[in-house]
Amino acid sequence: MNSLIFWYMFICGLLIFLSLRKHLLLTLLSLEYLVVVIFFCFFYFLFMYGSEYNFIIIFLTFSVCEGVLGLSILVSMIRCHGNDNLMNLSGLLW
Repeated sequence: MNSLIFWYMFICGLLIFLSLRKHLLLTLLSLEYLVVVIFFCFFYFLFMYGSEYNFIIIFLTFSVCEGVLGLSILVSMIRCHGNDNLMNLSGLLW
């Protein structure tokens, strides 16, 4: 039953990620939502099987690094172009 909820949350997040293509900030927020859903799936899986939580610490470290890289791209894009519209970038730059 709980795995169906996780699948539903993941599919909803994936649809939002695929449908939002106008602003970079909305895309980054949908990616962070997907990371949180995957984190809950890992936590639930490891909790149900009685494993140790070392992998969750590694996963959280990589997800924080991913968030920092996304924010740095957002800041550099706003400094260069003045906004975060993805339509202003050409296909060669992105």
